[in-house]
This record gives sequence, C-alpha cells and structure tokens, in this order.
Amino acid sequence: MKLTAKALSGATLLLMVGSAAAQSSVTMYGVLDTFVQYLNNGGAASYSQRSGGATGSLFGLRGNEDLGAGTEAKFDIETGYNLNNGTLFADTTTLFYRQAWVGLFDDKYGSLTFGRQYQPTFLVAYNADPFALNEVLSPLSAAVLAVDRNTLAIQSITGRTSNAMKYQSPNMGGVRLYAMYAFSTKVTQPVPATTGNVLDVGATYTGYSLYAGFAYQVQHPGIETISLGPFTSMNLVASEHFTGALAYRFGIANIQLVYTYARPQEPEAGSAAALVGAAHPVSIAGVGATIQATSADVVEIEGFERNVRGAHDNTPGIQIGYDHFLSKRTSLYLRAGYMKNNGNAATSWPGIRVVTSTGATNYGASQTLVAVGATHRF
Repeated sequence: MKLTAKALSGATLLLMVGSAAAQSSVTMYGVLDTFVQYLNNGGAASYSQRSGGATGSLFGLRGNEDLGAGTEAKFDIETGYNLNNGTLFADTTTLFYRQAWVGLFDDKYGSLTFGRQYQPTFLVAYNADPFALNEVLSPLSAAVLAVDRNTLAIQSITGRTSNAMKYQSPNMGGVRLYAMYAFSTKVTQPVPATTGNVLDVGATYTGYSLYAGFAYQVQHPGIETISLGPFTSMNLVASEHFTGALAYRFGIANIQLVYTYARPQEPEAGSAAALVGAAHPVSIAGVGATIQATSADVVEIEGFERNVRGAHDNTPGIQIGYDHFLSKRTSLYLRAGYMKNNGNAATSWPGIRVVTSTGATNYGASQTLVAVGATHRF
C-alpha cells in the first residue's frame, strides 16, 4: 500500500509539472452591435432595425497552449449573429460562419492554420478601408458582393474560405507574407452553390507611417443554382482577383486607398454564362480617410466606384461615418451613404436587394442610407 501511495504521489507530481510547463488558456469574447436604419431604395423609403453596422455581432472562443521554444498551439471558433432578432448571421446553416480554425504559431517561422479562415486578400485590404470591410455597411464590401446580370458568373472575394490551409510569416522588418490554399466548398445560402478550389497569396508592409499591400487570388470553376429565363443553374467561371492597398498617416488623418480587379476566364461556348453574357471583368476603387478627431471621436469618409467593364454598368458612391467612444468597450456610431446605379447595375449595401414594389430587380436605382447604432465589446 505504501508503494502504491508513493507511485500515485509521483504520478500526480509529474502531471503538475507537465501542466506548469505547457501553460494554456481559453478566452471568451464577443461584440453586440445593432442600429436603426433609414433606406431610400430607388424612391421607396423604409425604416428597420438591423445588426452589425460598425462591427459584426459575434461570439467566440479562442485558446492557446505554450509548447515551449517559442511555439504555440492556437484555435479560434467564432459565430456571427443578428442582435436585433437572435438569428445566425448570413448563413443559418453554419454555426461558426466567421472563423473556425486550429494551428501552430512559431516566433521564428510564422504560423500554419487549418479550417475556415480569413483570406490573404481580405487581410491585405482590411487596413486600407475606413469602414474595415464591414459586412453590413462598408461600401467596399457592398461593391465586392454586388450581384447583377453581367457578373453572375464571376466568383466574388468572400473574405473567408472554408476547407483552407493558410501560412502567415513572422514580421520581417515590417513585411508579412501570406499564402492560402482551399479545397472546393458547398454552400446552401444565399443560394445553393459549389465553389472551386482557391489559391490566395499576399504581402504587406507596415512602417514609417506607411501601409502597403498586394494580393492575388485565383478561383477555380464552380456552379450555382439560379432562376434566369430557361436556366436553373449558372456555371461559375474561373476568376482571378488582383488587389492593391495603400494607407499613409498624416498626423490625425489616415489616408486610405483600395483597388481590386476581377478578371474572369472566357466562359465555355453554349454555357449559361456565355449565352447571357454574365462574365464581364469588374474593377472597384475606393479612396477615403480615417480621422482621429479626439481621443473619443473618429470620423470616416470614403468615395468608391464599381465598374463592370464592357457593359457600361457602374456605381459611384460616397459614405461618411462618425464613432463616439463612451469607453473602451462601448461606442455610438452614425453612417450616411449614397450610391448611384447606372445601366444595369444593382449595387446596394449587403443584405439589401435593389428591387421594385413587385420584387423585380430595379436596375439603375439609386440608394440612400442613414444608420444610427451602438456597439459593445466584451
């Protein structure tokens, strides 16, 4: 019995030593964001309450374990939700829509992560958008995610990718490198679709008040369900995306610029994409500034234009924003924007359809939006 007791005591000590050597932690975090919106959609005015106008409402768990010698194991699982009604955000079939990944991080060699994660293209453009590529009220996000007849066959930059493997280098004198490869993914919302494999690479530089980045993404062919004349499906052509981002800080003002160009592959003759002319190149440019007016007040402004090449469909627009921080965790905000659709363009803020009173797409309709909201972080 004495030998057994000593053996158990020794095993307990070894477990305690092992636990001390491999320190781990798990953090719960989140954002609650809601706003009241006025929208003039092609002359039809409406009021509503929505979620995520400044920062997406989210709930997540992140953790890490110190493996020693400058190496850590990390994970992050993060869901998005609509605070105004409690539903899941964007895709009600996906619990961890925003992020779900695990990987290894090393001080010398960088990180390698697996799962659903942010694309290098998103990370490159993020710091050059005054509205931080917000999925609800960023005009750049609106331009990237816009759906119209002449670009139906192009796969857009979604910001996140499932089934992905991503490498991120350590900070090398202000330079970071990114590389991602993702396998084909099936989704059911907003429409059933199968996207092709994705390769995405990028590089950024930060230093001397300057931020600069470039990204290249290529998406392999896919298919999505549609209802367009005699067609019930649309072949999604292989698409290349080129993205450049610049920002420079002058005192309290950060001047920001983003440009992205989507170059689709020529659709196969006789395919739905070819017959309806749904694979036109698209360019998007945004120029703006973020101004730290006081320690508690931030002003944002951005002008942008989405241009469908060869179709004369374009959407110029402008948006201003104001954020007042009541504390480090709680803030109030205002957004006001205007978009003018020309030709067959139908761009509006994400989640808003440009439609007539009968539900048909209202091509060329202008959009005006004013939003007032609050955000709390924990």
